[in-house]
Amino acid sequence: MRIDEEYVSVPRLVRAGAERFADLEAIVDGDRRITYPALADLALRATRAAMAAGVGPGDRAAIWAPNGADWIVAALGILGAGGVLVPCNTRFKGPEAAFVLGRSGARLLCTVTDFLGTDYPAMLRDALAESGDGLPDLGTIVALDRPGPGVAADGVTDWATFLAAGEAVPEAEALARIAAVRGDDLADIMFTSGTTGRPKGAMATHAQNLRVYEVWSEVVGLRAGDRYLVVNPFFHGFGYKAGWLSALMRGATVVPMPVFDVPAVLERVQSERITVLPGPPTLLSGILEHPARDDYDLSSLRLTVTGAAAVPVELIRRLRSEMTFETIITGYGLTETTGTVSMCRYDDDPETIANFSGRAIPDTELRIVDPDGLELPPGTPGEVVTRGYHLMPGYYGDPDATAATIDADGWLHTGDIGIMDERGYLRITDRLKDMYIVGGFNAYPAEIEGILCTHPGIAQAAVVGVPDDRLGEVGAAFVIARAGAVVDPDAVIAWAREHIANYKVPRYVEVRADLPCNAGGKVLKYELRQGWSAPA
Repeated sequence: MRIDEEYVSVPRLVRAGAERFADLEAIVDGDRRITYPALADLALRATRAAMAAGVGPGDRAAIWAPNGADWIVAALGILGAGGVLVPCNTRFKGPEAAFVLGRSGARLLCTVTDFLGTDYPAMLRDALAESGDGLPDLGTIVALDRPGPGVAADGVTDWATFLAAGEAVPEAEALARIAAVRGDDLADIMFTSGTTGRPKGAMATHAQNLRVYEVWSEVVGLRAGDRYLVVNPFFHGFGYKAGWLSALMRGATVVPMPVFDVPAVLERVQSERITVLPGPPTLLSGILEHPARDDYDLSSLRLTVTGAAAVPVELIRRLRSEMTFETIITGYGLTETTGTVSMCRYDDDPETIANFSGRAIPDTELRIVDPDGLELPPGTPGEVVTRGYHLMPGYYGDPDATAATIDADGWLHTGDIGIMDERGYLRITDRLKDMYIVGGFNAYPAEIEGILCTHPGIAQAAVVGVPDDRLGEVGAAFVIARAGAVVDPDAVIAWAREHIANYKVPRYVEVRADLPCNAGGKVLKYELRQGWSAPA
């Protein structure tokens, strides 16, 4: 496949897919089976609905919902209208979602009213009522899961009514809008927390997404007719760009799963003859270790892609020896690099796949540099920097943060420490930014510390990542109580669950009289990590 005038944008890619893959299923979601031509029709209908809701070129529109066919259709409608997609983490609490919606100026929100017992619009309303803030740009909230027809008393429109409203927009106008979307137009803003404690929105264009994931899908060997079980969440680049978008580029069938449940995955692999199953190491090891694994026919599995955490060599060996995976790929990327920096290749040995994050994707640059920006020789640790077409145009509405991340010569400073061997293969060894990864999700201590310090009994907090057998790493928080306050660790954890996404909630809380600091007053986190031992 080529990324040229015909496939210059995601909406036009989907229109072309109706002819290129006319006999193939695009999405299988429960009992719903959507062919590529049917998906193009649904995307056009959603485009008309988004236009009717006032989404125009460059307008932001958010999706806060679990994986499903309607997530994809809603996204294609937003993009077809010329809008900019803003995915929201389903683990967000109300204040976190409100910040992203406000920061992006989203005009439209597609969400759900019942996912794992959570009503997202209600949670958002409660957060806004508590803070006293508003979202003046947000004009329409659509519930993808609410039966219609009509607009409920809470102001939330159901999906059927939203789509029906689009019939007021002539089909020819929607097709013209789709045709007008260009490669250098913004496609999405993916919010990622930073060490400043506030999420930042990394922008990506249509051309970037298509070019990067043309490369990604070529390297991993994704092909027409593949059956792709997407367990990785759509709000993350792994589930969105390396997930359903890559599948639609290649003519694969997307089989979305809203939550990771090993028995459900095993059943789905068997019933849908799944060939492609990427995910973090926790997902793959969960399948390997499940006692009922051998009760299912998993012989269709051919390809997996993993990363986002340390990958044990033994896991790679077991995936090859105990299952039918022919291709196992690991890689490294950031939201700021359209999700991809480096990738292993299908014929790399298990030790390379487990210990390295591959080499730079084609036509991009990757270096290890010292604090002065000078390139270091192979085997010498330094900061990982990268340059090329995969870099974001910048952080949305934040030129200062952009300038602090991308230098004058166009190199993006990742904040990660790594080494590169003589082959050009990268190994990540540490993180300048103290980020840690909880079951595949990035957790940023500064953000968590800032929230913990809003607790009425906490004066100071320091958070570090500590080892965990199941999730790879979890958070340990060291806190100093405010004068006269009594802080109970279990109560702090319970409080945190009400205020931040669950993967950010510290697993352990330790109350201290003071924290180790250097002469400048900076907390010495390496001492906290070195002195850590899990409670018995």
